[in-house]
Formats: sequence, structure tokens, C-alpha cells
Amino acid sequence: MKDLIFSLLISFAVSAVAGPILIPLLRQLKIGQTVRSEGPETHLKKSGTPTMGGIIFILGIGVSSLIFFRKYNGLVPILFLTICFGVIGFVDDYIKVVRKQSTGLRAWQKFSLQLGVTALFACLLIRYEGATLDMYVPFADHMVDPGFLGLPLLFFVVLGTDTGANFTDGLDGLASSVTAVIAAFFLAASLLIEGNTPVAVISAAVIGGLLAFLLFNAYPAKVFMGDCGALALGGFVAAAAYMLHLQFYLLIVAVIYVIEVLSVMLQVSYFKLTHGKRIFKMAPIHHHFEKCGWSETRIVTVFTVITILASLIAFLILGM
Repeated sequence: MKDLIFSLLISFAVSAVAGPILIPLLRQLKIGQTVRSEGPETHLKKSGTPTMGGIIFILGIGVSSLIFFRKYNGLVPILFLTICFGVIGFVDDYIKVVRKQSTGLRAWQKFSLQLGVTALFACLLIRYEGATLDMYVPFADHMVDPGFLGLPLLFFVVLGTDTGANFTDGLDGLASSVTAVIAAFFLAASLLIEGNTPVAVISAAVIGGLLAFLLFNAYPAKVFMGDCGALALGGFVAAAAYMLHLQFYLLIVAVIYVIEVLSVMLQVSYFKLTHGKRIFKMAPIHHHFEKCGWSETRIVTVFTVITILASLIAFLILGM
């Protein structure tokens, strides 16, 4: 328990100190957000706000994890996926913001990098967790072996979770708040499932880093996390779920990620099928609620409360 508290506090302290140093630097380097003209009108005033702020909490998570690295070498798979996806996001942000190429990494480039990193993560998972991709299923009294579907499912879950985290990052404090709650679930679950202290330690670090980041990212945001932060968070959530064999539970605890992805898929599909008609006023779905007149703080609060309730339900089921 002391290690968990120290992990959280160290990550919080590092991130809280890094924020006032990095934000002026990002502003000085003119690493600012470009707001889409077709987006909500209220977002136009955000143009120029420093982005790539995910570096702030990644530093906190990294320093905290390295301190406990020797004691808990099970941190390796989660830290690997978190940092590597964060690097991919950093490169994408750098191309878009610094080199002024609006598309960033091409879709095939980003997807190829994510596939490669996910394959290496699968190898690390086997190295630290054994050659098993078994998973807990709600209301089952034992883990279920997905068989030959295990590996394809891993790629689908990891890449889908990362996409969900990226889509959720669209309002001040939204991805930070939702993911902090998910990390709290993983911390609690890792204490319930024996032998998963490394997951608890890095989950505590993520909570600490995100709480500190919210000091600067809550509405009105002084900095955005950018793809480097969003992809890193998606990597953490997917990796932690696999280390705990709770990949199926992501459908519950990461319900906001799921809804955000589904809203985009439905919008795009319906638009193509109907030659221009839309289901939502704008996708991802948090923008739809903005277009309906909801304030950013209301959307963030509602989505966070939904995540808290979903996490409590998942924990209750897990403990049965």
C-alpha cells in the first residue's frame, strides 16, 4: 500500500512540476492546436492553445515507474505499450504542429507502427504472463480461453482501445478524467486479483499523473494532451486490461471509449449509405452534445460519472 501511495504522489509531483515548465516552452515554440472550422464554434477560441501536453503526465508515469522498476519487473509490458504508443502520437503531433503538415502521419504509417508495437507487446505479454491470453468473463467462475481467436482479439482490443482513447480526447479534461477513473478501477481490480501488484503500481502512477495534468487541462484548458497523450493512455488501458486478463471488462469500464468509437463508425457508415445524411450533429458523440447546447463541463461531468458507475458495476461483477 505504501508503494501505491508513493507511486501516485511521485507521479503527481513530477507532472505538477513539469506543467509550468513545459507549457510556456510549448507556447514559445508555437506548438499550438489548430481548430477545425467545421467544429463547434466555441472551440475557435482554443486555436493556438499549446498541445503535445501529454508529455507532462508521461514524464510523471515514467519517473514513478522507473523508481519501482527493479522491485516490480512486471511493469515492463504496460510501460512499453504506454510509452511506444505515446511516441507514435508524438511523431504524429510533431508532423502536424511543428512541420505544419495537417495530415500528420499517413493512416497506413500510423497503423503499421501500431501493429508493430502491438506485436512486440504480445511477445512481452507471453514473456511475463506466460503463453496464455485467457480472460475473465462476467459471471463465469473461471477464466475463458479464446483459443485461436486470442491473438487476433489482442490486436483488435489494443488498437480499438487506443482509437477510443484518441476519439475521447476532444474536450477540456474529458480523456484525462475518464481515464483516471479507468485507472482507479484497474488499481482496485489488481488488489482483488492476487499477484498483480505491478499493475496497481503503474495504475497509481497514471492516476497521479492525470490528476496533476487536470490542473492544466481542466476547462478552460491551458494545454491539450495531443495524440502523444491520448495514444499513450489508450496503450496503458489496453495493456493493463491484458495483464489482469480483464480485456472483456473493457466493454464495461471503458464504455465511453466504446461509445465514442461507435458514434464515429455509425456516422461515417450512415453518411456513405445515405449519400450525405447524418445520425449525429457531429461525431465523435461528445461534439453532438455540444451542438445540442451542452457545455463542455457538463459533458465531461456526465461522461466521468458514467465511467465511475460502469467501473463500480464491473468491480461488483468481478468480485462475485
